Amino acid sequence: MTTVFVYGTLKRGGSNHLFLEGQKYLGAVRTEPGFTLYSLGDYPGMVRAPGDTSGVTGELWSVDDACLAELDRLEGLDEGLYERVDVLLLPNPHAPSAQAYLYLRPHHGLPPVGDTWPVGPAT
Repeated sequence: MTTVFVYGTLKRGGSNHLFLEGQKYLGAVRTEPGFTLYSLGDYPGMVRAPGDTSGVTGELWSVDDACLAELDRLEGLDEGLYERVDVLLLPNPHAPSAQAYLYLRPHHGLPPVGDTWPVGPAT
């Protein structure tokens, strides 16, 4: 099992949440400062932002190997769209860190979102 931090369409109520079906939701969390979100249209990209002081909000999930492989495919790891890295989380009872997907392509000129990607109501 791998602990994964999700911050966009994979969150409960998001358009890609179905990819986490059957996995274990651990709770709402925030990354340490140093990350922010940009809008890539229908989904966000999280990037390192050294000047950020708040981090990014999201959800923590425990996923099995098959789910992790499917998430890697969805996030375009082989195409160099995202990379999966370990990020520190603000102190929480679930885990000190988790795997998260960082956007790799240039983000200059894209609309900044800040720390939270809005999704529909949690299911």
